[in-house]
Amino acid sequence: MTKTRPDVVVHDALVLTVDDRNRLFKRGTVIVEDGEITAVRSAQDGDADIEAEHTIDGAGKLVLPGLINAHTHLEVTPLIGAFSDLDFAEMMGSMTALCNQLAGGELDYLASAGYELAALNFLTGGVTTTNSMDVRPSLGAETFGEAGLRGFFGPAISDLFWDIPVEEQFSRARSFIETYHDTYDGRIRATICPHDDWSCTRELWGRTAEFADEYPGLLVHTHLLELEASNKIARSNGSDDSLGLLAEVGLLNDRLLGAHFRIADEDDIRRTAESGVSVAHCPSIFSYWNPDGETQWTPVPELRDAGVDVGLGIDDHYWHDSYNMFGEARQARLAANLKRSAGQFSSMELVRMLTIEGARALGIDDEVGSLEVGKRADMLVLDVDKPKFVPLTNIPAHVANNATPADVETVVIDGNVVVRGGEIQTMDADAVTKRVEHAVERFEDESAWKLGVGGGDPPSSKEILRRVPKRGPSQLLGRLAVQSLKERLRV
Repeated sequence: MTKTRPDVVVHDALVLTVDDRNRLFKRGTVIVEDGEITAVRSAQDGDADIEAEHTIDGAGKLVLPGLINAHTHLEVTPLIGAFSDLDFAEMMGSMTALCNQLAGGELDYLASAGYELAALNFLTGGVTTTNSMDVRPSLGAETFGEAGLRGFFGPAISDLFWDIPVEEQFSRARSFIETYHDTYDGRIRATICPHDDWSCTRELWGRTAEFADEYPGLLVHTHLLELEASNKIARSNGSDDSLGLLAEVGLLNDRLLGAHFRIADEDDIRRTAESGVSVAHCPSIFSYWNPDGETQWTPVPELRDAGVDVGLGIDDHYWHDSYNMFGEARQARLAANLKRSAGQFSSMELVRMLTIEGARALGIDDEVGSLEVGKRADMLVLDVDKPKFVPLTNIPAHVANNATPADVETVVIDGNVVVRGGEIQTMDADAVTKRVEHAVERFEDESAWKLGVGGGDPPSSKEILRRVPKRGPSQLLGRLAVQSLKERLRV
């Protein structure tokens, strides 16, 4: 049977396209058919009468592309608030122990609840695409796929981070790719995830390059130039620096997405641009957890000026208690201005980093990231008929500085309305909430953590030391955490 009416029509709305011209319709209409945008134009008389599966009166509304979370981790989501008031050593030590429990499958119940909670909050907050690196991502691929989200997932691989045989890690990665890549109508895709450039040896990077050659269509997702240790580890592996090592093994190319880039210098920026590598900038996590106070701020303006695609990521949202991707744009501006001087970004640049540039970083800008005819319909409808948006001048500034998840009224992904009137359509929010609460109660019962409305009380430093593995060829992060904790305990 031939379909006779559109999936979605939004009429008489403010429409911010984020296309090459950054067109903004003061009174516009967007039409979606078979999951694809078929019209983005000025509103016409009669648009309100177009029969569609979902018709949205755009009066007092702003339509823009869905937000793209270019780098994150999701499994520990139920512990949001637990790390908020720890010092850096306690936080890192606790996470090292948790990561090893996750790797061993001991916390699958917590991870499952975490993926559900993250999906719920991202959807209602306007995030339509997420790129996540986790320990056991199959639960995430299924949860996000069933919730209607677009997602990139991959298991983290490292030979200096945890005590799992490398061959077993690659076997897990292969199984994940074969099972989940290009599933859920193409919304869920697999990635190859060497964890970072400070916990992977040259041998691991070389093995990753060979593995990536087997799957030429997959994104390679890693943490890159994040810490001072990044280049030191590369030099210990016989290279001049981190980017040099990746170039030598064949991974410094347009398939690579590197999160953070905090210590990049001018030469790093040049090589990054020449190679086509993309960057995920995560401002809130390092504003909250600044380990030394001296490391330079990610040189995003210089990267963008050089032609590098830079998207925004929320990273470990449970470390800084925020699912708010709009907030990442605001934090990117504030942190850069504070570190340098005012005017580092225009508001429209920040909106583009939230949308089309995030899509470019993930290699899907031909599909999503802007409102253009022929693209898949991933878009948000914000309620801007509120006192805080009065007057409606400088719409990009309102999005980058003023909008929050609470303003999201409707979310469309791949042409499907997944949030309407602020209510999620693809998940049972009450059931998710109950499962998360039960998971946290179980975690508290089975661990030395104490979690309550007044805050989180982690295991004692001695208990953390007991839970961090002490044997095996790996555990670089664990050793760093142990060293910090021992210094505090004087043991």
